Amino acid sequence: MPEQNNVGTQPTGLKKSLRLIYVYAIAAGAIFTFIGYWDTIFYEYCGAGTFLGFALMTLLILPIAMVYCELAPLFPKAGGELIYNTVGINKHVGFFSSWLIMAAWIAVPPSAVMAIVQWLFHVLHVPTSFMLIEVVALVSLVGYCILSLQNVEIAGKIQLYMLMFAIGGCLVATVAFLFSGVWSWDNFQNFFYTQVEGHFGIPGWIIGMALLITPFFGFETVPQMVEEGDFPIKESNKAILGSIVTCGVIYALFFFGLGGMPVQPLVEEGGAAVGGFLAITMMEQLGGGWGVFAVVFGVAAILCAIGTCLLGFWLSTVRLLYAMGENNFLPKVFTKVNRHQQPILPNILLLAISLVFLLLQNATTFMNDFFNLMSFGCACAYAITMISAMRIHKHHPELASSYKLKGGSFTRVLALIISVAIAFFCTLGQSAGSWKSFGIYIGIGALLWLWMVLVNWKKHKVTVETVAGTKEY
Repeated sequence: MPEQNNVGTQPTGLKKSLRLIYVYAIAAGAIFTFIGYWDTIFYEYCGAGTFLGFALMTLLILPIAMVYCELAPLFPKAGGELIYNTVGINKHVGFFSSWLIMAAWIAVPPSAVMAIVQWLFHVLHVPTSFMLIEVVALVSLVGYCILSLQNVEIAGKIQLYMLMFAIGGCLVATVAFLFSGVWSWDNFQNFFYTQVEGHFGIPGWIIGMALLITPFFGFETVPQMVEEGDFPIKESNKAILGSIVTCGVIYALFFFGLGGMPVQPLVEEGGAAVGGFLAITMMEQLGGGWGVFAVVFGVAAILCAIGTCLLGFWLSTVRLLYAMGENNFLPKVFTKVNRHQQPILPNILLLAISLVFLLLQNATTFMNDFFNLMSFGCACAYAITMISAMRIHKHHPELASSYKLKGGSFTRVLALIISVAIAFFCTLGQSAGSWKSFGIYIGIGALLWLWMVLVNWKKHKVTVETVAGTKEY
């Protein structure tokens, strides 16, 4: 009697268990990051007019997001840009576009956990040291990795609760600013204040506004989660557009409230908030009950908001790596899942990468330099995806989307123009160190691509599952 094969009893693939509200929370949480800690950076970009910059950037992002809404229902598996650009152009472009988008994603966990750790040390008045920061950050990252390996519904629920508390805290803070007694229209007189230098006759405020694309990274995580959605894939547009509108409105309202406060001296040379925590620093300086509220606000805008960002990008990066294995961009071992049907190796690899980046962030300037060009990399990936959307619409009539793109070809072209323009503005004023670190990252991607061309793709075809069936490339 032949030995019974138990392989079939092992869990395979990703589990369809995510409600739409959880996918929305993962995307919105990934976006909703830049209020508690990095508010200083964005005030430095656009000053009191930051709220207008966010309002305008929300409108500019929406056409790009609408194209993603059109693409998502065509491909029921995780992969996003990897899949879209493979079908739209070719597998080589598919890989490099996903590599560009992953530049932003993999940098988030170490940067986010560092922000949380620094806030905790700030609140507890603990003297910082390299070793202490590394240990606390390490424990935090391991915790997120363990959470990511559990049932994805648990992560979805935690993400939703943290997001709601973060949004609530920021709205309460906005109202508190407006009725603080020190909020004044006079603080908007220097409306276009910016520390960003102008280039080629382009005002620094405009360049700074282009850099505001960074707080909108995250809506593109939705296509990574659709494989696990227990809702009709055509409804993914609600998570994509809903996450952008939610965060865009909150950003604009919060920075309108903050812009009317006397915070400009805090970000000027020698100011108390030059290193971050603009709103929190201002609250602490106001004294009285504001000191207590600064802690509560920190829980909402840092511990919860940045925590949701870390978790959102962690889950999405893991699924992109999983998709690369599933579609033969990486070895099939990347598709192995645990009893909760969560990818094992992608989680372990992301933890390892995050730890390396954490060391680099605290020991060298590499991560700071690398962070500066994340916006450029992501905007380039968006631009490539827009081109693929045009080609898919023209050359693949069998792929008919359930989402009817308003404006059709005009919207796709407009989204491409916006993506290219943002990418261009994001390159202005970047240091040689930023280009060096970005070049190193691209070089690592090129080595991986060479392995695929010379080894992996000679043995395995790239396969993509579409609504019209599975295709080989």
